[in-house]
Parts: sequence; structure tokens; C-alpha cells
Amino acid sequence: MLKKYPEISLKLSKITAIITPIGLAVVVGFLFDWLNFPVGWLLGPMIAGIIYAIIKNKPQPLPPSIIMVGKAIIGIATAFRFSPETISVVATYAIPVVVSIALTAALSILKGYLLSLWSGISRSTGFLASIPGTASAIVAMSEELGADPITVAILQYLRLLLVVFIVPTATIFFFPTIDQTQNPSFLLPSSDTTISIFWNLLLIAGCCFLGIWAGKLLRLPSSAFLGSFLVGLIVLWEMPDQLQVPLWLFDIGLLLVGLFIGVQFDWENARKLWKAVLIEIGLVISLIIGCFIVGYEFHNFTNVDLITSLLSFTPGGLEAMIATVNELGGDAGLVLAIQLTRMLAIILIGPGLITIIVKQIKLTNVISE
Repeated sequence: MLKKYPEISLKLSKITAIITPIGLAVVVGFLFDWLNFPVGWLLGPMIAGIIYAIIKNKPQPLPPSIIMVGKAIIGIATAFRFSPETISVVATYAIPVVVSIALTAALSILKGYLLSLWSGISRSTGFLASIPGTASAIVAMSEELGADPITVAILQYLRLLLVVFIVPTATIFFFPTIDQTQNPSFLLPSSDTTISIFWNLLLIAGCCFLGIWAGKLLRLPSSAFLGSFLVGLIVLWEMPDQLQVPLWLFDIGLLLVGLFIGVQFDWENARKLWKAVLIEIGLVISLIIGCFIVGYEFHNFTNVDLITSLLSFTPGGLEAMIATVNELGGDAGLVLAIQLTRMLAIILIGPGLITIIVKQIKLTNVISE
């Protein structure tokens, strides 16, 4: 019957390609949440997406609107937990923040050098594959910087997968004293709230839509997240009735982000680059340990709480780290401020620095020959 109507058949297949992984993500998300995995609604759907991509034997990219909605929800939730005191804290600890960011950047550069040295990929590819944060932007600019965009994409998203999976789990495992008892139905409960749940959700939806639009217009990095975050701050400052983000809505945001990351896993190309992939896994784990040490020393030097310090200097996964700190009770505003500082530094300095390093290495090789 449907063969007579190819357009309807095509639309149904597209709808099925979206509904099937989302349904799988919901099931695995419930399982991870039931098993009390840290950030279960992020990790479960991410693993579900990887499984789905492997079964299909190729990446199964979802419509960009899905990741935008997920990031927008997390951005709004972060804005509702942002404290004005955060800005003064960052200013107070400006020097240790800059030093810590510089140390984590140096570790990432070292990782890129070792990756290219041990796996045989080009220097520019190794360095660009190791730049933490803004993975999509790095992949987009990789070809013009003389790197292999396919290899950069695989290794960048592999790093992201490892960071998103390892960091929350390791944080709980190695630091079990962190308070995880809070499980509110709202991320920002308030006895002063007079607005109904219908208007509350409608206003949040409006903030998300406006945030996505504003983020694109202003060309912000991670535009949906940052745009919604800024809109959320403005609404909080201006609204006489305080809005709330229901926990189930926040979980939906995590599910969409995790699933979108997972379904981009390219098993076939990963098999072709098996040597680089294995080396990348070991180096990313080492990088995470190094960044944890930096975060721990930052905690000792500044007395900022441990969970906030650790998640502030992780090598990538901005939305995932914000989600983790929201769930575990750290200072989401401070994590966001430090991660944004690192991200902006990467965008402004990273490509130029990589170009200089690669040219210097080539010049040194020519001279030595």
C-alpha cells in the first residue's frame, strides 16, 4: 500500500528513525536512573545511542533541533541556579583560575603530541583532536588547518563520550562523601512561587525558543545552551513570580543531549583507526586524571567545594558537566563561568596556537634533515 505513496513512506521512515532511538533511550534512561547511576538520564541515553548506531553499522544523526532543545533546557536550568555571587568569586580567584586553565591546556597539547607520535596521524590532526570543548567547531575548521576532518571528528567525539561517561562516575566513586541525598521535584523550589504549572512551562518553552534564536543570532559557541542561559538570567531578574524547572523536564534535556552524542558514534571508521582509538582512550583517561589533579589543587588553594573544583576543569562536555554539578549539588554558576572562560580561550587562541606549533615542528624537522 505504502509503495504507491513514496512520499508518505519516506516520511514514515524518517519519523521511525527518530522515534526508535528515542524510545530506546527512554528505556535505558529509566534503567540507569533506577540503578542510581550518576546523571543516569544523560549516560543511559548516550549508551543507547551508541548501541543503536552500532546496530545500524553507521552514525544515525538526529535532527539538529533535538540537541538544541536539550541544550536549551539545560541552559535555562543553569540560569535558575546561577548566583550573582559567582562573578565576584571568579574575580577573586582570577589568578588560580587562569593558571589552572593554562595547566589543563598544556596537558591537552601534550596529549595531542603523544597521540600523533604514537599513532602515526599528522601533528595537526593529533592536536585538533585533543582540543577540549566545541567539538563541532573544531571539526569544521580542521580541513583548512591541514588536518584529516574524519579522524578529528572520530577522536573528538570519542573524547567527548569518554569524558561524559567517566567523569560523573569517577567523581562519585572516588569522592563518595559528596552529598547526593537531594532529589527535589524542582531544581529551584520556592515557596514564593504563585504562577501555575501551565504558565510556568509555557514561559520556559518561550525562554528556550528565544534563547535558541538569540544564540544563533549572536553566533555564540554552544548557541542553544548559552542563548537560553542568558535569556533565563534576564527572565529571573525581571519576573515578579519565580519560575521553576521540574526535574522531569531537566531529565528530558539530559536525554536529548546524551542520545544526540551517542548516535554519532562511527563504529566502522573507528575500526579502521583502531590503533589511534586505543591510544586515544588511554590518553583521554590520563588527561582526565591530570585535570582532576588540577581541580583538586584548585580546591585546596581556594577552598571552593570539591565537586565544583573537579568539574570546572574537565576536558570538555560543557553541558554534561553542568548537568552533573546541578545533580550533585555544586556551584553550577562557577563551573559554567570557568568552563566558558576555557571555551572562549580555546576558540580565540586554539587554532592559531596549533598552527604555530605545527609550523614550528615542521621547521625543526627540516633543519634537522
